[in-house]
Amino acid sequence: MGDAEKSDPQAVRFRAFVSYSHADATIAQKLHRKIETYRLPQHLRDRETDDPDNGRLGRIFRDREDLPAAEDLSESVKQALAGSQVLVVICSPDAQASIWVAREIELFRALHPGRPVLAALVRGEPEEAFPTALRDGAEPLAADLRKEGDGWRLGFLKIVAGIAGVPLDALVQRDATRRIRRVMAVTGGALVALLAMIGMTIFALQSRNEAQHQQAEAEGLVEYMLTDLRTELKGVGRLDVMTKVNERAMDYYEDQGDLSDMPAESLERRARILHAMGEDDEKRGDLDNALAKFTEAHRVTEALLARDPENPDFLFAEIQSLLYLAFHHRNAQHDNLAVNLNRKAKVLSHSLERVKPDEKYLRQAATIYGNLCAITVSLGILNSDSETDCTTALSLMSKAAERVPNDSQYLSELANKRAWYGDFLIQQNREVEGMKQLDEHLSIIDRLMKSHPENWQWLEQAVRSRMGYAELLRKAGNHKRAITFARMAVSLGEELVLHDPGNASWRGLLDRAKQQL
Repeated sequence: MGDAEKSDPQAVRFRAFVSYSHADATIAQKLHRKIETYRLPQHLRDRETDDPDNGRLGRIFRDREDLPAAEDLSESVKQALAGSQVLVVICSPDAQASIWVAREIELFRALHPGRPVLAALVRGEPEEAFPTALRDGAEPLAADLRKEGDGWRLGFLKIVAGIAGVPLDALVQRDATRRIRRVMAVTGGALVALLAMIGMTIFALQSRNEAQHQQAEAEGLVEYMLTDLRTELKGVGRLDVMTKVNERAMDYYEDQGDLSDMPAESLERRARILHAMGEDDEKRGDLDNALAKFTEAHRVTEALLARDPENPDFLFAEIQSLLYLAFHHRNAQHDNLAVNLNRKAKVLSHSLERVKPDEKYLRQAATIYGNLCAITVSLGILNSDSETDCTTALSLMSKAAERVPNDSQYLSELANKRAWYGDFLIQQNREVEGMKQLDEHLSIIDRLMKSHPENWQWLEQAVRSRMGYAELLRKAGNHKRAITFARMAVSLGEELVLHDPGNASWRGLLDRAKQQL
C-alpha cells in the first residue's frame, strides 16, 4: 500500500459494513463469515477484472473484529464507513435501542447518500426491530432471516444480491440448481444400487451411530472443559489459557451450523461457555464484551426454560444467567439493577428447590442470598431483611459444604458468606460476633492456601481477606494491626500480578491494596 493510500481514509475499502448490537454478536459473526466466503456464479462476476478472489464478494467490516488498534474508536469506524460500498444493519429490538447502530446508519447515509443500505431482520417485528435512523429517508432493502419470514437461506441470498448488485432470481436459481444436482447425484444410480440397498442401509445406520458416538464424545469433552478443566485452570491462574480453552469449546458449536437445529442440552451447554467467556472478559476489564456474552446466554436460557419450565437443568442455567448479569451490574455499580436480577433468581430458586434440592442447588441459592447480603451491606442497609439474607446465605452454604466435605470451592464460598455476615455484624456495632465470623473466614482461606499452594485463586482470596480485615481494624482504631494486614495484602497481591500480568482484576486488586496501605 502506498503512502497516499495510508493517509486517505477513502482508501480503506470494504465491500460492506455490518452494523449490529452486541446482543446480536453471534449472528453478526455468522453472517460476516458466510458473506466473505460466498462465491458468485461465473456469469455474474465482474468480467472487466481478473477476479483474483475467484468470485468472492470481498472484505466485510464488522467493528468488533476488524477495528485496528487505534485510540480514537469513532475515527476508525468513520474511516471504515467511508470506505464501505454497502451498509448491512442487523435489526432486532436491541439494535433499535442501540445509539451506536443509529449513529453508524446516520454517518453512512451522510457520507454516501446514494449507496445501498440493507436491513437484515433477525429478531422481533419490523416496527420494534428497525432503528429509527434506518426508517428515516430512503426505504432500506430488507431481508427477513427469521424462520417465519424469508428464512436463513433466502434471506442470506437477498443480502448477497444487495451487496453484489446482481438479480436475486439469478442467485436463487443457482442455489436451486445446486440442490437439484445434489438430489440427482443421489437418485441417478438408484436402479443400479437397488440390489445393494440392504448393505447401504446397514452402512448408513452404522455411520449414524458413529456420528452420534463422536458427537457424544465431543459434548463430553466440552463438559469436561467447563467443569474439571476450568476448575484446574482457575487454580493455575492463567487467564490466557482459560480463554483459549473457552474459544476452542465455542468453535465446536460454531461448526454445528444453525443454532436452531441444536438439541436443547447442547444450547444449555453453549450458554455455560458464554458465561465462562464473559467471566474471563470481566477479569480482563473488557466489560462491553462480557455484557454481550452474558446477555446472549440469558436470551438462550430464558427461551429454554420457557420451553420446559420444570426442567431442573434449564432452571439452574437461567438462574446462572441472571446471577452473571447481576455480577456484571454490581461491578458496574448498577446496584438497583443487580438487586432486581438477584430477586428474580431467588424466585426461580424456589422452583428449583422443589424440583431438585441437591448440594448444587444449595450452593446456587446461597449465592443468591449472599449477593443480596453483600449489596445491602455495601450500601449500609442494615435492617432485619439484610440480616436474614446474610444468615440464610451462611446456613445454605454450610449445608452444601457438609454434603461435600473437603471440597475447596464449597469451603471458599462458605468463607465468603462468613465475611459478609461478619461485616454486617460489625457495622451494627456487634464487634465480638462479627470478629468471630471474620476469624472463621480467615482460618478457612489460610487453610486452603496452605493445602493448595499451587492454586492461585486461594491466594487472591487471601489478599481480599486481609484487605477486609485491615479496613475493619482501622475503623476499630487498631491502626498498628491494620497496617500489618494491609502490608500482607500488598505483598500477596504482588505475587498474583507477577504470576499473570494480563489479569486486570488482579492488577486492580493490588492497586486497591496499595491505596489502602
